[in-house]
Amino acid sequence: MLKTIDKYIIKKYLSSFFFTVLIFTLLTVVIDFSEKIDNFMEEKVDTHTIIFDYYATFIPFIHGLLFPVYALIAVIFFTSRMAYNSEIISILGAGVSFRRLLLPYIGGGLLIASLYFVLGHYIIPMGNKTRVAFENKYVFKHDSETKTKDIHIFLTPTSKAYIRHYSLRDSVARDVVIEEIVDNTLVSRLTAKRADWKNEEGRWKLTNYTIRSFDGMEEQYVQGAVIDTMINLSPGDLERRDNLKMTMTSPELKTFLVAEKKRGTGKAILFEIELYNRTAAAFAILVLTCIGMIVAARKVRGGTGLHLAIGAGLGAIYILFNQISTTLSTNASFPPLLGVWMPNIIFVIVVALLLRTAQR
Repeated sequence: MLKTIDKYIIKKYLSSFFFTVLIFTLLTVVIDFSEKIDNFMEEKVDTHTIIFDYYATFIPFIHGLLFPVYALIAVIFFTSRMAYNSEIISILGAGVSFRRLLLPYIGGGLLIASLYFVLGHYIIPMGNKTRVAFENKYVFKHDSETKTKDIHIFLTPTSKAYIRHYSLRDSVARDVVIEEIVDNTLVSRLTAKRADWKNEEGRWKLTNYTIRSFDGMEEQYVQGAVIDTMINLSPGDLERRDNLKMTMTSPELKTFLVAEKKRGTGKAILFEIELYNRTAAAFAILVLTCIGMIVAARKVRGGTGLHLAIGAGLGAIYILFNQISTTLSTNASFPPLLGVWMPNIIFVIVVALLLRTAQR
């Protein structure tokens, strides 16, 4: 059963948190609009599209990135005021232990973490589909990660394609080789000087092709000028924007990861990190809530201003650790799951150390 002090603290936590969200909403929208206004004017985007297709989905997206920091700032803000008004000292003086006082903070953190869990895994990615489509069309239309040379990609677990050069402009692949290997034995080998994507048919038109099929010591050889064929490959597999991972709900990400690992494109790790980070960020809200409470509960000279400065520093350190661990996971063969959770592990240790020195 929640006691009066629990309800009091949880109410203060939630009101401070959503007030922080409101303030940062105004700031981020103003800053983002000032950066993108040239793109909006150049592309002649109407107001309705900007508001409902972009900012209606941009606001949840940017909040999703900063939820843990919002929680830290909110906790420090209202707890520091309580300490300044001697409320914390009075509560402790009434016989409430410091760890018991921490419980309503954890309760409020669980509510916010649960909200973020649902938003991060399902709601925000669904909104990102519209936001990313808008950005790709009007803002980052030239910013893609298209492979153009020496492409190696698995089509199925037993077949692999090699493309010497791919042209994004006309969806043409040159010097194409497709090999099927079963039980370490080459079964067939298709080569073509040119492959044109037929979008309306979902097929590739192969020019100057050869097909070799092997059955033991026997070989079949077919050569031709032009043939239309189905290949488990589309231009979308070669042209992929980095923000694609943001548009997938977690169930979609899991399905995509299975296919991506089979293809061997080397991009699966980015999507794996995105999936793990959605849960890790929800847990970070609890960790930073505890840190904020322990730091701000002590009455110090400088009051709320000093506590907020300390909170901003802790938030910056958390973000720095998060970026370092993500970079290690991406570029240094560091396990993605461990890399994503490393900041939380470190900060849990920090919480344990702070609790040992917390006021009684």
